[in-house]
Amino acid sequence: MARSSSRLLTLTAVVVLVTAVGCTPTPGRSPGTPTGPDSTACTKAGLRTRTPGTLTIATGEPAHEPWFRQNKPENGEGFESAVAYAVATQLGYASTEVTWTRVKPDAAVASGPKSFDFAIGQFTLTEERKQAVDLSAPYYLVRQAVIARKSSKIAGRKALAELTDAKLGALANSTSHQAITQLIKPGPKPQAYRGNDEAMAALRNGQIDGLVVDLPTAFRVTSAKTTDVAIVGQLPQVGAPETFGLLLDKDSPLSGCVNEAISKLREAGTLTELEQQWLGRSAGAAELG
Repeated sequence: MARSSSRLLTLTAVVVLVTAVGCTPTPGRSPGTPTGPDSTACTKAGLRTRTPGTLTIATGEPAHEPWFRQNKPENGEGFESAVAYAVATQLGYASTEVTWTRVKPDAAVASGPKSFDFAIGQFTLTEERKQAVDLSAPYYLVRQAVIARKSSKIAGRKALAELTDAKLGALANSTSHQAITQLIKPGPKPQAYRGNDEAMAALRNGQIDGLVVDLPTAFRVTSAKTTDVAIVGQLPQVGAPETFGLLLDKDSPLSGCVNEAISKLREAGTLTELEQQWLGRSAGAAELG
């Protein structure tokens, strides 16, 4: 995947929030997001894919849960698989007209011709990347989440109001720490940590009741079968979140149409529904109301 394992608890936002993106430039578009052609060109007959009549989508090996299920992106299960097929449908492709390929993240973000029409795999926009590739309008705005030891007093709590007595921690000067102070507002002073190891050690040693991290990190931390840490729940959006976009070749003729497809999916509420289904209910990370 595109998120390096060395960024176990990378919590700071790296792109500007984009809430609606169409096929033409709009105020608030994230920097480097390609604009689109006339919408009449965004039909299967008019799209210049690598293989006529087929949409080739790439992701990493393995394809991790809950973004995918059973390392089988072709089954349409998991958030990113479902998003990919929703985009394909918007572009006029049936599921039988979609083919998947695997690509290493470093190869995907490198400049040069691609072996796919677009790739999906938690790709975030950076200044370096936008010199080499196109990254679409965001299909996901990263949420913050609370994780805790399964024996913690806050394990199983369902609401923000139930966390006000908790001693919580996060990386210093991060969106996660901001979420504690602005959303949860606990009585005990939130703890701020300088690094990932320090934060996780404090959690495992019981020095704090819970740790706030971004949701992708929460999934990684809690995915091991032997872990004693679980997700308590997701938090409402705060600050300028990190975003994920589809990755395409630099100046790809598909970029504008992919942006248009994502815009329609967001306006229809489809992206929110898929997020709630695959990153909420199915993944055990319900929103803390």
